[in-house]
Amino acid sequence: MKVMDYVYVAVFEPNDDGSYTISFPDLPGCISEGKNLPDALRMAERALAQRIEYMDDKGLDFPKPTKISEVEAPDGAFTNLVRTWLRDTRAIRRTVSIPRWMDDQAVAAGLSLSRVLQDALKARLL
Repeated sequence: MKVMDYVYVAVFEPNDDGSYTISFPDLPGCISEGKNLPDALRMAERALAQRIEYMDDKGLDFPKPTKISEVEAPDGAFTNLVRTWLRDTRAIRRTVSIPRWMDDQAVAAGLSLSRVLQDALKARLL
């Protein structure tokens, strides 16, 4: 599976304490909160990512996103597009070569070479 992008409309409703409640009209039950606007934007991305991953894991169909111009926000609220993506996280086997001294020290330290490689690649690629 290649990386798939998903963009859905979120509704941000301000609360009296400065926080925001976030909902996705196309994804009933996909709701989150943020303590301020920057936090709400991050939480919206996380909520959408979790919902998309859940739907993919369960083999559910993804609803067609509604156009932002067609979503009406309640008084005082606003709409915004939120993006996330799905990556194929299935493990694959690769053969790698490292010097013996590195392998000896990794074994002595109790390191998982797979975990070290994954962490290094994430730091480099993301």
